[in-house]
Amino acid sequence: MNDERPTAGAPGWRAMRPDDLAAVDAVAARVHPDFPEDAAVFAERLRLYPQGCRVLAAADGEVVGYVVSHPWHGGQPPALNVLIGSIPAPASTYYIHDLALRPEVRGSGAASRIVDALIGHARTRGLTSLSLTAVNGSVAFWRKQGFVVVAPRVDGTMSSYGEDARQMRLDLA
Repeated sequence: MNDERPTAGAPGWRAMRPDDLAAVDAVAARVHPDFPEDAAVFAERLRLYPQGCRVLAAADGEVVGYVVSHPWHGGQPPALNVLIGSIPAPASTYYIHDLALRPEVRGSGAASRIVDALIGHARTRGLTSLSLTAVNGSVAFWRKQGFVVVAPRVDGTMSSYGEDARQMRLDLA
């Protein structure tokens, strides 16, 4: 995935770096207060699969959003706030663990741009689908990106994502 240069009033996506993790944690706390994750979760995903970790940076460098994603196996997504240990090989899907934007940059097109980049990345990896767990009433956004609900309720270990959480998938084939 290529970096985008932020322009006046429009932030751009770039690779996440270890020194971004405090800012990522701050955005997560603001955007997902009901779904806290330890900083170690973000640090582990960055260490295990840096290609899938990006930040949305304003022209002044301030981090105003992020995405954390990685190859995964079909079926049960990783539970919230859990270290995964390794990226499965072979993987059967590309999992979007979290996409979070601060309110002031929502509606800017940044979320759709990174989703398009992730779709391209999944294709280059030979994966035939992307999957995610939609929270905070985000199902409508993900449907606009082409995802469909594959599990009407999230049960078991996924209950940590909340009552309105839905597993979704985008088939690339």
